[in-house]
Amino acid sequence: MDIFSIFWLFFIISALQPALKQRLLESSRQRLISRIEKNRGSRVILLVHRQETMSLLGFPLLKYIDVNDSEEVIRAIHMTDPDMPLDIILHTPGGLVLASYQIAHAISLHRGRVTVFVPHYAMSGGTLIALAADEIVMSEHAVLGPVDPQIGELPAASLVKLTEKKPIAEIDDRTWVMADIGKKAIEQLRKQVYSLLKGKYPDDLAERLSVMLSEGRWTHDYPITADEARSLGLNINTDMPDEVFQLMSLYRQPIKRQPSVEYIPVPRYREKTAGKREA
Repeated sequence: MDIFSIFWLFFIISALQPALKQRLLESSRQRLISRIEKNRGSRVILLVHRQETMSLLGFPLLKYIDVNDSEEVIRAIHMTDPDMPLDIILHTPGGLVLASYQIAHAISLHRGRVTVFVPHYAMSGGTLIALAADEIVMSEHAVLGPVDPQIGELPAASLVKLTEKKPIAEIDDRTWVMADIGKKAIEQLRKQVYSLLKGKYPDDLAERLSVMLSEGRWTHDYPITADEARSLGLNINTDMPDEVFQLMSLYRQPIKRQPSVEYIPVPRYREKTAGKREA
């Protein structure tokens, strides 16, 4: 075999390696999902957003909740018996309000019990989806976030406050329009959150939570821990199954050549020794 043939063989193997590795990874995910479904007697649906490295050149693509996600989740729910429990595993920074609410609305209409698992974070639109569940299971270190709407890159609540504080003559037409849209968006989100919580929580608590999470009380990236979410009145459980963490380990973020976090990936516990009492 000449050098030219060896070069092409090496190139073909290098080109196929990412595809083969991805196929093996997907197979591992499917086996673990099937095991969780068997153990819990449920339909497991994952909504996981990472930066994905695509193609031979490895360009990273940012992922968030979009209409394709809502179509796929709704399709999975339609393929599930109405009385079968749903287990939704969320790992997302958020995304489009339209897509997030479509998913949340579909979950709220499902007759079977719905549990949302948040192993790390489900911000913004991810929190909106979580609110539709009968129970939210968070790890002790996981966070949710506010669902206050953003107009472009600006918080809707801040735009509204701007028009309330500044004299009319000092506000340009574009800002007025954005503030008007922002005011409508806040009210729409409040009503959507209330509709998702109504029936699962006392009416006064559902109303209070819907205002609190949509009004812009915090910055949009404010982390709501499990303890704080529970103190707000949400139905939070921190008994996260180990299988969920195992599943998340199969969704690595492959955008860096040199890992920023490294450890020996095996369980490590201190040995328990029985103490002896001296006479």
